[in-house]
Amino acid sequence: MTINCKGNLIDISTPKVMSVLNVTPDSFYDGGKYKDESEILNQVETMISDGATFIDIGGYSSRPGASEVSVDEETNRVIPVIELILKQFPSTLISVDTFRSEVARKSIEAGASIINDISAGHIDKNMIPTIGELNVPYIMMHMRGTPQTMQQQTDYEDLVKDINFYFAERIALAHEAKVNDIIVDPGFGFAKTLEQNFELLNKMELLQIIGKPVLAGVSRKSMIYKTLNTTSDKALNGTTALNMVALQKGAKILRVHDVKEANECITLYNQLNSN
Repeated sequence: MTINCKGNLIDISTPKVMSVLNVTPDSFYDGGKYKDESEILNQVETMISDGATFIDIGGYSSRPGASEVSVDEETNRVIPVIELILKQFPSTLISVDTFRSEVARKSIEAGASIINDISAGHIDKNMIPTIGELNVPYIMMHMRGTPQTMQQQTDYEDLVKDINFYFAERIALAHEAKVNDIIVDPGFGFAKTLEQNFELLNKMELLQIIGKPVLAGVSRKSMIYKTLNTTSDKALNGTTALNMVALQKGAKILRVHDVKEANECITLYNQLNSN
């Protein structure tokens, strides 16, 4: 099981870590944390040394009720960071978290390797054709509505069955557009209640029917800190616990804020499976 990132075949049959680097002022956990070049480069260096395979850059906060950001503003946040990172760490595999085809195109042209789209092409109808043209891996996430409206759209007949149907339709469109490498993200916290998030995690192995690698992003989310009656900055232990569950349920990529702990989780998971 491999994906092609700029000519490099990345084997994800063994789980990998995708590290979150938000360059937004309002992300739920690390918004506004990285304000200058030295802070960004220091953080990226730590992520790489701690074992991140991918760095996921986001210039538009997708937390519930997030503020709208213009295409120009998102581009101006993301592109300089891609260029900065690749100048210092040329072999870095950068994913860009965007649902806009224009931002996706400019990001790949600047040297990014992967596009991570929370809307799976629903918000920007040009996204999937653009990915096919760019010939890069595409992470498609399950979400209803937009970041502004998603939490009002949590009614499902059968949660996991509905998600599988959603992905079947989006994957078919991607295949028509000649998108070769597809990763699915079930979208923990997106158009789902707290109880639905746990139902999804508990049944996540049922997503294997899709036949695509699964990315799990539970890191420091409200499903953890609300359950534990704490805050996102104190949710690392809960994140690690659920990351191990996600691995056991078939996740091939963990999208996280804390690389070292996630990588340790994968090491223990691999050791468990080797015996």
